Amino acid sequence: MTLLQRVEHDPDWYEPYRISLAIKANGLIFVSGQAGIDEHGRTVGVGDFETQARQAFRNLAAVLEQGGSSLNDVVKVTIMVTDMSYLDQIVRLREEYFTAPYPADTLLRVAGLAQPDWLVEIDAIAVAG
Repeated sequence: MTLLQRVEHDPDWYEPYRISLAIKANGLIFVSGQAGIDEHGRTVGVGDFETQARQAFRNLAAVLEQGGSSLNDVVKVTIMVTDMSYLDQIVRLREEYFTAPYPADTLLRVAGLAQPDWLVEIDAIAVAG
């Protein structure tokens, strides 16, 4: 039987939507998509991809830390963007926030995200510390 453990953060910016920030199961942490939002769920840097992406990475790191892990333990990441013209910035940010060996990655262009002003969302799977 798999034991599922919810990873919590205070404040929990996804609680109003009945979404777990992350779930730990069988030695892994499955992190929900993190967007460029602050701890109160407000979008940061409206229209500014770099600001939103950096916030999404900070949110990802904070959730992983709460789960006893870190960005260094990420084995798979999915990055969703609304415009592929951000590719060069994504590559630079992946190099900044992750280290070799870099995690497996899927980059998707999507028509839209949960909020119309979101430009990027990042989810991940990491080894639990």
